[in-house]
Amino acid sequence: MNDLYRLVSKVFIGKQNNMLTKITGARVLFPDDIVETDVLVDGERIVELDSSVLADRTIDGKGQLLAPAIVDIHGDAFERQMMPRPGVLFPLDAALLETDRQLATNGIATAYHALTLSWEPGLRSVERGEAFVDARDKLEHRLTVENRIQLRWETFAFEAFDLIERVLQGGLTPSLAFNDHTSMSMRSLELPVQERLFEHNPAFGVADTHSPKFANRISSSAKRAGLETDQYRDLINSIWDRRAEVPAMIERVAGIARARSAPMLSHDDTQDETRDYFRSLGATISEFPMRISVARAAKTAGDAIVFGAPNVVRGGSHIGSVHAGDMVEDGLCDILASDYFYPAMLAAVARLAEEKRAPLHQLWSLVSIGPALASGLRDRGDIAVGKRADLVLIDWPQGAPPAVTLTMAAGRVAYHAAR
Repeated sequence: MNDLYRLVSKVFIGKQNNMLTKITGARVLFPDDIVETDVLVDGERIVELDSSVLADRTIDGKGQLLAPAIVDIHGDAFERQMMPRPGVLFPLDAALLETDRQLATNGIATAYHALTLSWEPGLRSVERGEAFVDARDKLEHRLTVENRIQLRWETFAFEAFDLIERVLQGGLTPSLAFNDHTSMSMRSLELPVQERLFEHNPAFGVADTHSPKFANRISSSAKRAGLETDQYRDLINSIWDRRAEVPAMIERVAGIARARSAPMLSHDDTQDETRDYFRSLGATISEFPMRISVARAAKTAGDAIVFGAPNVVRGGSHIGSVHAGDMVEDGLCDILASDYFYPAMLAAVARLAEEKRAPLHQLWSLVSIGPALASGLRDRGDIAVGKRADLVLIDWPQGAPPAVTLTMAAGRVAYHAAR
């Protein structure tokens, strides 16, 4: 390349942002190494490495790490902008704009918002989901990073079908996650959540819903839904009557997702039978498997395995499931997701690196190329000529926690902090 390329590209490319930007002096994280070099960006793409071209804009990365921007396959922290206190709903425009900025400041250039579509009223209702989708579509041109949707579908919520079909036929292909917190709540009171049977197994044991222990189990869900505990109990009992119809609805929804080539995930798998069932429908991503045996079965079958980054940062699961750090070290984790806390993505990589679970370039794949490939996004996730310029510059002194100083999404600066 030379200055002639610079002139020709400015005249003819005509992209949203055809400014030549060069990031200089940073230690660049590649899939197999970390090398100090320059990265040249033209419009939305990386066009040259170790470039001598004179750029329109130069960003000094000296002393910092330049990595592929983070891809978050599952995050529901946006719910705290929607409902910062129980029962206190905020305008969705404000919530979404604030969420977008939080993503950018945490180095996340692609986010799948885990939008729960439930039979519950309130925060996770289908009506609230429709409003969120509408707000995302209306604000898309003002968002700084790519805000995608994970249709986190509660499989007993038949009323969500029309919205699922609409989003699957829309512009940015969503992902589809099969959730069954209904069966999880209705399981036998003596059975830990990690040991429950496959939801459609005839031997699945059901709780006494009039027991005080059951009332305690559903109390937080009732509060989220804006219901008294007795009201929530009556509602979930009526929803449970749909159980025999659920498998047919799952197959119907999965068929639409397959036709759209949407990535599909099953959530909180506890049995090999569960994983086998959803894999047979095309869900080749196991999201937060609750037992090591299930993770091993998923790995053997070639499924992608997701764990929560907060699990790593906190040193274990907050509900007593498997330790994600151990899963990374044992090769049973391909992807880390923000789950409920966006800053956990970078913090998890830092903790894993400090614990020497694997080399940094391998650990970074858990938040970049791993989730990108599992989601079918082959244009991002690593730093290479021709890839989308989704980049994050990190101030990371030895022995100190890392901090994002720059996030680029498709070549556009989404966040830039002065040092």
